[in-house]
Amino acid sequence: MTGQSLKIHVYADGANKEDMIKRYKEGFVKGFTTNPTLMAKVGIKDYEGFAKDVLATIKDLPISFEVFSDDFQEMKKQALKIGSWGKNVNIKIPITNTKGEPALGLIKDLLKEGLKLNVTAIFTKKQLEGLKEVMIPKDDVIVSIFAGRIADAGVDPVPIMADAVKMFKNLTGAKVLWASPREVLNVYQAEECGCHIITVTDDIIKKIDSRGKDLTEFSLDTVKMFYDDAKKAGFKL
Repeated sequence: MTGQSLKIHVYADGANKEDMIKRYKEGFVKGFTTNPTLMAKVGIKDYEGFAKDVLATIKDLPISFEVFSDDFQEMKKQALKIGSWGKNVNIKIPITNTKGEPALGLIKDLLKEGLKLNVTAIFTKKQLEGLKEVMIPKDDVIVSIFAGRIADAGVDPVPIMADAVKMFKNLTGAKVLWASPREVLNVYQAEECGCHIITVTDDIIKKIDSRGKDLTEFSLDTVKMFYDDAKKAGFKL
């Protein structure tokens, strides 16, 4: 893939085992993320069973699994269990619970245990500043900022992402992640911001090779697609 020249690490975001294994064997993606919503959408009922099944093949790339309790004590129990599944596992901890209570105390405790985290659902500078305060340079933390959803709110995420990279620069174990991208352009925006990681769905992965394509040629390919699809459908007027 042309995307091999990217400096940013592309992580596949999803919960379809077959797609995950396929991307793993291709060697393009550098890690994987999933979440309870994605898992529920594909009908997964056995959370731990699914995770261990995937980890039986994907043993040498980072993969993130999320806690799903709303109680911090129970979150900690789940986090410790998830962390025991493999050395390549990052435990996803939301920056707050559903009541808006910061998870910073829990995050600090888990980091003291030496666990690798993926702190997720970050949207604001205040949340970033709070996370930074509980971290030390050796802490292995993916800082997942939902740039795509920030953009959905009509706010340009690029300055936020660039500032986050600067904010965590001296925390050498921190990796800033551009989450919820909406298009391939976001991959290159994230790279220009200095982000370490971007999570992408399978649909976006398939389109990464369009970078640098001649736009006249791209236009012609699009016209041909419309023509061929109409012909296959048997449309008549």
